[in-house]
Amino acid sequence: MYTVTKYPHGAFSWADTSSTDPAASRRFYAGLFGWGTFDIPIGDGMTYTMFQLEGQNVAALSGATQEALEQGIPSHWSCYVTVDDVDAILPVATANGAQIIYGPMDVFDSGRMAFIMDPTGAALGLWQARNHIGAGIVNTVGAMCWNELLSRDVEAAKTFYGALFDWQFFADENGYILIQNRGRNNGAMMQIDENMGEMPSVWQPYFTVADIDQSISKASELGGTIHIPKTEAPGAGHFAYLNDPAGAYFYIIQLIQAEPWEE
Repeated sequence: MYTVTKYPHGAFSWADTSSTDPAASRRFYAGLFGWGTFDIPIGDGMTYTMFQLEGQNVAALSGATQEALEQGIPSHWSCYVTVDDVDAILPVATANGAQIIYGPMDVFDSGRMAFIMDPTGAALGLWQARNHIGAGIVNTVGAMCWNELLSRDVEAAKTFYGALFDWQFFADENGYILIQNRGRNNGAMMQIDENMGEMPSVWQPYFTVADIDQSISKASELGGTIHIPKTEAPGAGHFAYLNDPAGAYFYIIQLIQAEPWEE
């Protein structure tokens, strides 16, 4: 099965995008993935739009705050890891070199969250679930299937996340570092090299598609920009790296075989 009712501590569980043009982003993702939408008012005239697939929440969208706009923060995707206790893990994060961006804070009755910046500069959400567990469906067409850290210092990142979540790491022959959480594949990290210029450390999500060629073409038609064209990920499938019309970067991937979720 690809539906989820509960995520273990240390597992990626959610992704949302903050957009400088939420209307354009909404049209883009609905068109690209066939997502339905459900709007939740969150105060101050802001809306949190749930993207849905097969009746399950798969990701979300919000407009950039006025503060973010004034600071010139671009549109971006954020990734979240489920934790048992947000308040308890924050001192561990700071003791190992992280900065708290904001939180901890309650999100209505949905859960409790905080955002941290790891020692390499990548932001990550921490989510303590209540009524909202995160994505209710994963690893299938139209749903999130992977989370990846592009880091300016992967050794520092490994040390930090190993201490924070007790993740295990396994590097392949190309230096691609797989992350495991409690024996389950849980994403990866990769060193930023000179070919990536001044790109900052960042966590980004992958979403599964049925046909990578058709999805690349559709993304372009909808106003997206392709930065890495169809590329083979040996043993996994083919992926592409793109941004939506508002500028948020993410990956799409056509998997050879999706990994079902087992609780």
